[in-house]
Amino acid sequence: MSKHIHILGVCGTFMGGIAAIAKELGYRVSGSDANVYPPMSTQLESLGIELKSGYLPEHLADEPDLVIVGNAMSRGNPMVEYVLERNIPYTSGPQWLQDNVLQQRWVLAVSGTHGKTTTSSMLAWILEYAKLAPGFLIGGVPQNFTESARLGDAPFFVIEADEYDTAFFDKRSKFVHYRPRTLVINNLEFDHADIFDSIKDIQRQFHHLVRMVPGNGLLLAPENEIYIDETLAQGLWTPTEFSRSSKGWQAHKIRVDGSAFEVVFNGEKQGEVHWNLLGDFNIDNALMAIGAARHAGVPVSVSCEALADFVNTKRRQELLGCPNGVYVYDDFAHHPTAITKTLSAMRSHIGEKRLIAVLEPRSNTMKSGVHKDTLAQAFNDADRVFIYHDPSFEWSVADVCEQIESPASAHENITQLLEAVSNYAHPGDHIVIMSNGGFSGFHTKLLSKLTN
Repeated sequence: MSKHIHILGVCGTFMGGIAAIAKELGYRVSGSDANVYPPMSTQLESLGIELKSGYLPEHLADEPDLVIVGNAMSRGNPMVEYVLERNIPYTSGPQWLQDNVLQQRWVLAVSGTHGKTTTSSMLAWILEYAKLAPGFLIGGVPQNFTESARLGDAPFFVIEADEYDTAFFDKRSKFVHYRPRTLVINNLEFDHADIFDSIKDIQRQFHHLVRMVPGNGLLLAPENEIYIDETLAQGLWTPTEFSRSSKGWQAHKIRVDGSAFEVVFNGEKQGEVHWNLLGDFNIDNALMAIGAARHAGVPVSVSCEALADFVNTKRRQELLGCPNGVYVYDDFAHHPTAITKTLSAMRSHIGEKRLIAVLEPRSNTMKSGVHKDTLAQAFNDADRVFIYHDPSFEWSVADVCEQIESPASAHENITQLLEAVSNYAHPGDHIVIMSNGGFSGFHTKLLSKLTN
């Protein structure tokens, strides 16, 4: 009889991916979550994974051989306490993945503050297009695939390498478990203020990650990024290729909005990419994916062909609809830098048309007010700004709005925010809704209101 694994927090994208891979390996898999909800619940149920709603100890009555504990679980959770009291074997998702999947694989890990999901999706797609059938685990929905995780054929495995902590019993970053042969560091900024006190704390975790990359591996990073440079100065044992460098990877834009560009390596043109994505940041992501794929043996020309067919991850500048001539986009931006880059890309694409930004500050770091002093300048490319102010905030969104160059307003009520945005919008406008959560269904409500 196959071993039974039960996963706590199974409907999160990462843990759901672990569940799918464990099932593919032949384990009997079940899982619990506070809210069992689509699309992950539907995806998991279709794989034959038994889902239980809530964290009730009775869910473990049929005692599993192993419990995999998601990093959202903490002491005091009834199922966590039951596992500890009954001495049921337990581990974290990243550790299980290392022990059961990654140990014998060529791991291509994509890390950094921004762009991990998009770059991981690009890289997995390039390897797939090159008929290398990679395994992957991505913290989003890569639209060139039907799933966010799969075992794949050896040797290659692409993973989104998150610096967030591993579990309540292991406060190291998730990515230290992955031991990559190919490592991408997209960028490095202060984030996750709920678990890190300073940028130096984050750099320490990245240093631990860099220590694990072998001498016959490859590290890819942008040139002249101060926090990355400081991290690499702590020790580097691996060949490194830099982007934005005349001695490394460069892009020369063919179109100003970034929808076409030349790929240059060591001063020589390697090919051109013509695709549906926009913005300098997506070009940066592409160069990292192309460089990582080249390390795995994929010619740059093949990578350029693959990216022409790449469909961006859901919630990354995703056009939701165009009701009555108003273009409505969904974007995951939840950090001032990401907001800046998203709006800059959209501005280069739409020219002089009105650009409306709607933000829900939802990440733990944003809600705590860590970024309140740098948030206003992130909206320089917007013609009008609307920001949701959660009543629990201990900082003033209205004060931030006063610092924004364009007209801006704070709204504590979702219904009032919906009215304000829909009343302001008119045909030809482009509205970018930015949140890393559900935003109380604001996207759907706005589409509906603009349709009527």
